[in-house]
Amino acid sequence: MKASDLFIKALENEGVEYIFGLPGEENLDFLESLRKSKKIKLVLTRHEQGAGFMAATYGRLTGKPGVCLATLGPGATNLVTPAAYAQLGAMPLVMITGQKPIKKSKQGKFQIIDVVEMMQPLTKFTKQVTHGAHIPSITREAFRLAQEERPGAVHIELPEDIAEEQVDNAAIFDVVDYRIPHVDTETITKAANMIKAAKKPLLLIGAGANRKRASTALTEFVDTLGIPFFNTQMGKGIIDERHPMYLGTAALSDSDFLHEAISNADVIINVGHDTIEKPPFFMHTEDKRQVIHLNFFPAEIDEVYFPHLNVIGDIANSVNQLTEALKVFAKSWDIDFFLKVKQNVAKHLAKYKEDNRFPILPQRLVNVIRNTLPENGIVTLDNGIYKIWFARNYLHICKTV
Repeated sequence: MKASDLFIKALENEGVEYIFGLPGEENLDFLESLRKSKKIKLVLTRHEQGAGFMAATYGRLTGKPGVCLATLGPGATNLVTPAAYAQLGAMPLVMITGQKPIKKSKQGKFQIIDVVEMMQPLTKFTKQVTHGAHIPSITREAFRLAQEERPGAVHIELPEDIAEEQVDNAAIFDVVDYRIPHVDTETITKAANMIKAAKKPLLLIGAGANRKRASTALTEFVDTLGIPFFNTQMGKGIIDERHPMYLGTAALSDSDFLHEAISNADVIINVGHDTIEKPPFFMHTEDKRQVIHLNFFPAEIDEVYFPHLNVIGDIANSVNQLTEALKVFAKSWDIDFFLKVKQNVAKHLAKYKEDNRFPILPQRLVNVIRNTLPENGIVTLDNGIYKIWFARNYLHICKTV
């Protein structure tokens, strides 16, 4: 079997549906093999950077690795920013780049750079295929690492002469699932006791909770226990923001409308905290408020974040265990102040959303977009102050940002 055909079979085995990218001389064998696939569609883009962003965003919204394709040299270097975007944003991304023949160079060093070395600080895994028989194992390992917590970017380089060589007796590796270990009972008991003893507990949902099973578990937690919640910008949509217990989004780190609630909470259950985001609040050594860090990984400690308890393990399982442990205390906490904050925030946010003055106000623009798009309409945002307006004013019904 031709090596490029084997590569496509390995990608099909991983459940790949789309590859975003651009043709190039060094990936023509790969593209011809892709043309014959009945399971994978090539989405042609106008720039490799766009292909990388599309694939990374596909990964963020589906939880499955998005795949992009570029040629060598400038094609590969155009994937640097998407690689950083996916790696920082915990988005599963698989980048495939071509390369000149490695066994016999036809054009000297024209456009040849060490792409594998270039991708090293930006990815979880980067490897050149040096023999066609290695394709199945390299592909399986790349996809495993792209999805494994914390998700991110991986890179595979397929040289032109390797893509066209014949491979005998190559086997495709099964996709073997795994489960993240569960938190121990003693830690769950400690967390439950802290929440039981609280008068005004508050749930915070961050980027790390942006997983399907965690979304379901958190919704049940809030529904069952009646504990109000707020989220970070990348935690939006994990629970439907039409929920009566939703207070708002922490668009700033301090002195925002929502921080009135945060300041009055005596326990914050911080689920999926990710240091890549703007801190949703600052901790101070003199605070009486306690913070529970519930995540896949222990907290990274610094002067503004030093939680009192780490609850480390599969997020969905940890939340489910807490829900069960606290069920008998459901809706026994004082939430009156939080609901007043919710009303205050809603009043401020509604003030200009129907204002028709020109130039158009940000609040009005966000309101028009929300009313125009369907519930599952996707919004893509670059970085800038307008993100604050979307964080505060755009009501997320599902994960669409």
